[in-house]
Amino acid sequence: MKKLTMVSVLLGVTIGGVGIGAGIAAVMMGGTNNLRFGGLFNSDNSDNSSNNLASNLTGEQSCRLDSVVAVKKSVDGIWQASQVAVNPFPSLINLNNNSFALDFAASLNPAPFPQISDRTRLASVPIVMYHDIAKEKQVDWDVTPEELEQQFATIQANGLTPITMDELVNHLRTGKTLPKNPILLTFDDNYLGQYNYAFPLLKKYNYPAVWSVHTRYVGVNDAKPKATWDQLREMQSTGLITIASHTVNHLNLAKLADSQEYTKIDEELNLSRQAIEKELGIKVRYFTYPEGGYSEQVKERVKQAGYEAALSMSLVPAEELPAQKSEDLLAIRRYGQSRFKDVVAIANNGIPEQENLAADDSDNLPDSRIVTFTAPITKKLITFGNLPITLISGGRPVTVHHHTRDQVKEVMKTAKAIAAVDGGFFSLASLESNKMIGPVLSQFSTEAGVLNVGRSGENPLLKNRPLVLISPTNIKFVPYDPTLYSTKEQLQAELPDVTDAFVGAGWLVRDGQPQDAKSFGKLYGFDANRDRAFWGIDRKGRPVIGVTMEMIDSVSLGKFLAQAGLQEVVMLDSGASASLAYRGKSLMSYTPRPVPHVVALLNPEQTTSAKWGGAITCLSQNAGKELGRN
Repeated sequence: MKKLTMVSVLLGVTIGGVGIGAGIAAVMMGGTNNLRFGGLFNSDNSDNSSNNLASNLTGEQSCRLDSVVAVKKSVDGIWQASQVAVNPFPSLINLNNNSFALDFAASLNPAPFPQISDRTRLASVPIVMYHDIAKEKQVDWDVTPEELEQQFATIQANGLTPITMDELVNHLRTGKTLPKNPILLTFDDNYLGQYNYAFPLLKKYNYPAVWSVHTRYVGVNDAKPKATWDQLREMQSTGLITIASHTVNHLNLAKLADSQEYTKIDEELNLSRQAIEKELGIKVRYFTYPEGGYSEQVKERVKQAGYEAALSMSLVPAEELPAQKSEDLLAIRRYGQSRFKDVVAIANNGIPEQENLAADDSDNLPDSRIVTFTAPITKKLITFGNLPITLISGGRPVTVHHHTRDQVKEVMKTAKAIAAVDGGFFSLASLESNKMIGPVLSQFSTEAGVLNVGRSGENPLLKNRPLVLISPTNIKFVPYDPTLYSTKEQLQAELPDVTDAFVGAGWLVRDGQPQDAKSFGKLYGFDANRDRAFWGIDRKGRPVIGVTMEMIDSVSLGKFLAQAGLQEVVMLDSGASASLAYRGKSLMSYTPRPVPHVVALLNPEQTTSAKWGGAITCLSQNAGKELGRN
C-alpha cells in the first residue's frame, strides 16, 4: 500500500508540476517548524552555532541576536519554499523518512469513501460514550461529576490526548498521524447534566468532545432535562464541542428499515441536521445512530444525506472496538463509559515516536552514579498499592524564580520547559509576593545569577535540610548550613559553575535509601497525609520530578520512591502547592496554590543564552524593576 501511495504522489506531481510545488511552498510559509519540514530538506535546524555565539554576549546583546536569528530563519524558509515551488521532486523523494511528508502524501490519496485507510491499522483510537452526568444516578449508565473528573484526571495522568471528531475522521480516511495516545470523548442525548457538569470539566482540562443532539428534545424539561439551544450555542462557540445529529425523535433507524419506512428515515436524518444548522449556524457533518441501530440500507441513507461519518454503539462487549476496527466510516465503533479502564490501556497512535524509543533505551541502561542531562524527557504513571505517582524523568534541570506567584504551567513558560514541578518554600504574606524561604539562586529570573541569601532570622531554622545545587553538568544535594552557604562564592566552592540553588523540605531518599521519621526533625506535617511534590535523580543518573496523585505521608512515600529506582529525592513544597505540569498542561485534578518557584526540565538539546547566569530573559531594565519584587 505504501508503494502504491508513493506512486500516486509522484504521478500527481508529474501532472501537477509547479502547481503542487507551489502548494507545498505555500504551506511552508505558514510555519516550517510546526510542519516538520526539516526532514524533507535534510537541513540542520539546530541553533547550536547561534547559541555558542550567544554564550559570550550580554543579555541585551543575546536578545538582539535572537531577533537576527529569527530573521535568518525566515529568509532560509523563503529560499527553501521557492525551491520547492520551482521543483518539488527533490523534496518529495524523502517522503518515507518524514512524518509530515507521509501525512501530505496520504492526504493526496484517501481511501474511497466510506472505507477506512489501511494506514490506520497500526493505531488504536478508543471512543468513549457517555450519557447523563448526574449527582445522583438514576440508571446504571449515569456518571457522577466526581467520577467523570476522576476519569479526566486519569486521561491526563496516563498521557492520553483527547482529539476532535475532525481529527479522527481525517485519520481514518487518510491515515494522517494522530497525537500520542489519542482518545475521543462523546456525549449522547444532550442532557442538561452534560452541560452543567461535563462541559465545565471539558473547559478545565481543555478536552474536545462530540455532542449528539436529537432536535425534538432540545430544551425539554422532563425527568431527564435537556440542554437548550442557547446552551448548545455557548458550548459550540468554545471550539471544544462538535455537534452531531442524533435524529429528530431518537428513533432506532434499523427498526424503521426493517419495516421499510425509508421516508421516515430520511426525515430523521435531514430534518435534524437542518434544525441544528439553522439554530447554530454551523455545518453538521457527523451523525450518531440512536441505540446504535443501523443496517446496510440505513448506512446508504446516511451516505445519501451527506454525512461524512457516523458513530454507532453496542451493548455487546465483543462489539466494542477501537475506531480503526470499525467496518467503515458510517459505522464507527465506540466503548461504553463502563469500559473506561480498558480503553486507557489501548490508546495508541501507531507511530513509534523517537522519544518513546529513546525512553525505552534509557530505562534499560545500567545503574550509574554519573548524572546525565542527555536522556529524553518521558512521563509515566506508577502505582504502589492504591497510590498513583506520576514521574517525569530526563532532560536538563533548571529552576525558575518567577516575578510573582502563578500556576506551574505558566511559570515554566519562562524557560520554555517541557515539564515542571513546584519548587522551594515561599512566604505566604502576599498573594503576589515571590519571596522565598532560605537562599535561592536561579538562572531564569529577573535577577539571573544573583544569590538571594534569604532572611537571617529564618535561615538557621533550615539547617541540615537538603541544599539543592545545579550546574550545567551536575547536581548535588548537601545538608544546608547558613554559616557555610551564604555567598555565591561558597556555593561555587561546593559545585563549580553552579547556576541554581534552593533549600528543599527534606530528604525522602538519600543514597538510594528511604529516610525514617527521625531524619525529618521538626519539619511540620511530614507525617501527615498530603499531596506531595518531589524531585531528584534516579539510579540511571537522570533528573526526575513528580507528584503523588493521592495523599501520603513522607516516610511511606520515600519507601515507594526507593523501590521505584530513585537514588536521591528531595521533598518540595507540598500540600496545596503540590503541582506538576507537562507540555503546557497541569497534571493535577485540582487547581493548586500559585507558586513563585519551580524545578523545570528542559529539552536536552535546548541551550541557554548567557555564559554564567543561564538563560537571560528579554526584559528591559525598567521591566525588571517593575516586575521584580525580590
